[in-house]
Amino acid sequence: MRRQWDEAQIRALAARLGYDLRRIAVFGPHTDRPVHRLRVLVANPGVDAVIVLGLGYFEKGELPGDLVGRADVVTVSPEQIFARWLIPPDAPAD
Repeated sequence: MRRQWDEAQIRALAARLGYDLRRIAVFGPHTDRPVHRLRVLVANPGVDAVIVLGLGYFEKGELPGDLVGRADVVTVSPEQIFARWLIPPDAPAD
């Protein structure tokens, strides 16, 4: 039930912001290297953004700089947009 709610929140935010949601990738507590998997997804042409429930899903609650360097990262709660054009190209990777 929680997963359905989370996905509904992501879909609603994507629609409201005008994103064409291609897919929802679901990573659980046992997913191997989830941030690496996100990096692979955003390397695909046409991927402009990643929508996540919150920064708490990243290690130490910190947004990886190289991820936001490739695509905008949008959080559902609190609603924030970390735009890739705000990150300098030589920012260190986390």
